[in-house]
Amino acid sequence: MKKTLLGALVAVSVLGLSGCATNPYGNSYGVSDAQQMQTVLTGTIVKLNAVTLQGNSGNTLGTLAGGAIGALLGSEVGGGTGSEIAAIGGGVLGSAMGSKAGQAIDTRQGVNIVIKLSNGQTVAIVQQVNPHMMFQVGEQVDIYQLGSTTRVVPAN
Repeated sequence: MKKTLLGALVAVSVLGLSGCATNPYGNSYGVSDAQQMQTVLTGTIVKLNAVTLQGNSGNTLGTLAGGAIGALLGSEVGGGTGSEIAAIGGGVLGSAMGSKAGQAIDTRQGVNIVIKLSNGQTVAIVQQVNPHMMFQVGEQVDIYQLGSTTRVVPAN
């Protein structure tokens, strides 16, 4: 019974963590973005810096799944009070490990793009690295603004 429950928890954890993935690049739009007017600015890239983007959306799920799995595994140790103590210890250790795993899944490579706009103003925009859209200093770019979302794309 406990092995079946453990297997089910692992399967749910894997599906939950992989289900959080979406297209994070500047070429991805949500359904609610359709038919919305965007402001478009143009400029030239003057500086590029690699950055690490860290989120925390995987943390909660990883912590909960790790804690549940750790508690189940810990409860298999010994019997009586020893089993209860091992379950608590396993839950705490599993939660810590699950949190780290969730954080690692939610870490991405990004780029800080410094752009001199055609009006003379300089702005910086951070977005996730897209392997199909690599920027270079001196490159002409378009900046699309929609609400609080800003995307940098090569000018065509």
